[in-house]
Amino acid sequence: MKRLLALLILASSAMAAHAQTPDSLAGSVAVTSRDGHAVTLGDIVNAAADADVVFLGEIHDDSLGHVVQLHILRALHERYGGARGVVLGMEMFETDVQGVLDEYASGVIREQDMTAASRPWPNYARDYRPLVEFSITNGIPVVGTNAPKRYVSLVSREGSVDALDALSPEARATMPAPVAPPSELLATKFTALMGDMGSHGAIPGMPSVDGMLAAQNLRDATMAQAMVDAMAQAGEQPLAVHVNGSFHSAGGLGIPEHVRRLASQARILVVTMAPASGAVPEMGTDDFVVLTGAQ
Repeated sequence: MKRLLALLILASSAMAAHAQTPDSLAGSVAVTSRDGHAVTLGDIVNAAADADVVFLGEIHDDSLGHVVQLHILRALHERYGGARGVVLGMEMFETDVQGVLDEYASGVIREQDMTAASRPWPNYARDYRPLVEFSITNGIPVVGTNAPKRYVSLVSREGSVDALDALSPEARATMPAPVAPPSELLATKFTALMGDMGSHGAIPGMPSVDGMLAAQNLRDATMAQAMVDAMAQAGEQPLAVHVNGSFHSAGGLGIPEHVRRLASQARILVVTMAPASGAVPEMGTDDFVVLTGAQ
């Protein structure tokens, strides 16, 4: 009861800060379908009927986007949770802290102990805690999907996933083995992005573009493996919802590609969210684009 009360208070505060409630979000977001039509958040929920994995790609500091995520997660649970069950995967937690998340979800440890041990992101309390608390309150498994940062850093510095061979079997088990390479499309997109940012690996002490791409791909592959494993454990045809930075799933590249390698029949729905005041995501490549703060 205390956890539920805390969740309600936090969710109310977050929505009040934006003068929003789930019922009025349509007035502050603009949703566009792949074919360019203006639609609603409800259309995203309807489309999930034909999906196995729903990717909610975000800009990490877009607080209104996180309110939208909670609204979508709640709606998906209400619509599909009874018949299929829902699983929440989060880039914001790494695979090696799954035991901590499970202990918290089962009530064995306190929230303060969970946050001390699970290395949550700085904006966890404001932006991600509502998702976690809603999930736990409603029996939705919360899965940490990201590769441990220390190993991502190792691959970035060394320039190859071969660097993981030096790890112990226990450490190696936190990531897929082998790690499938990135697609040519993803590699091209990533290299162009790094070039636009002026990152060419020429700065002393900085990883090369190849190293950064290998690290990015390790994250993508690990998040995909964690979600596919969680779905297998969740019963028959669960609906998996995955929250991640938009680059990891936009255009169906990155994590979705690895999911398809692992589960070729998986039906994937990609939603990309971003503030309307920033760089607008490319239209026509994702199933839905949600612009927050739209008027």
